[in-house]
Amino acid sequence: MIELWHCADARSFRALWALEEMELPYRLHLLPFPPRIRQPEYLEVNPLGTIPLLVDGNTRMTESAAITEYLAVRYSPTPLAVSPDEADYGAWLDWLHRGEATLTFPQTIVLRYRHLEPKERRIPQAADDYAQWFLSRLRHVDRALADGREWLVAGRFTMADISVGYALLLADSLKLDSRFSPLVAAYWERLSARPGFIAAKAAQPAA
Repeated sequence: MIELWHCADARSFRALWALEEMELPYRLHLLPFPPRIRQPEYLEVNPLGTIPLLVDGNTRMTESAAITEYLAVRYSPTPLAVSPDEADYGAWLDWLHRGEATLTFPQTIVLRYRHLEPKERRIPQAADDYAQWFLSRLRHVDRALADGREWLVAGRFTMADISVGYALLLADSLKLDSRFSPLVAAYWERLSARPGFIAAKAAQPAA
C-alpha cells in the first residue's frame, strides 16, 4: 500500500489530493509542522525532515509535484495524466512544475517571514515583496483561463490543476486570496469544490 507522510495543508497536500482523485488506497501519517522539530523521530524515516514523503514499494519520493506526475504515470490510465501524444503534453509538464517552483516557492518566504519566525526576526518587507512576486506570476493563470476554459490543459482536470491548486490553497491560508483576479477566484472555487479536494481535506483530521 502507498504510504504518505503529511502535514495538514502543506505541500504534501498535492499528493494527498492526487491519491483521493485517483481513488488509490493509501495509509496517511499525519505529522505536526515542521516535523523535523516537532516530531524529530521522523528523521529516522526521512533524514531530510521534509514533507511529503511518499513510499510505494521500493519507491521513495519527497518532491510534491514529482509525486503527482509519478502517480499519474505509474497508475495510468487516468484522465489526470496528459500523454506525450496529446498536444498539451508539454503544457501539462510546465504547469505541473510551475505550481511548485514558480507559485509555491515565493509564498514560503511569506509564510516564514510573516508568520513562522519569532516577531523579532520577521521581515515584513521581504514578505511583502515575495507576496507581490507570487501575485505577478499568478497572472499567467489568468492568461491560461482567459479563453473561457475551466482547467489549465487538455480540456479536463489534470494533475497540473492539483499542482497549481495547492499554490492557491496556500495563498488562501496566507490571506492572499483577496487579491485573486475574478478568473483565478472562480478557478479556485471550482478546484476547492471537487470531491477529491474535499475528501483530502477531510482525511487530515481523520488521520
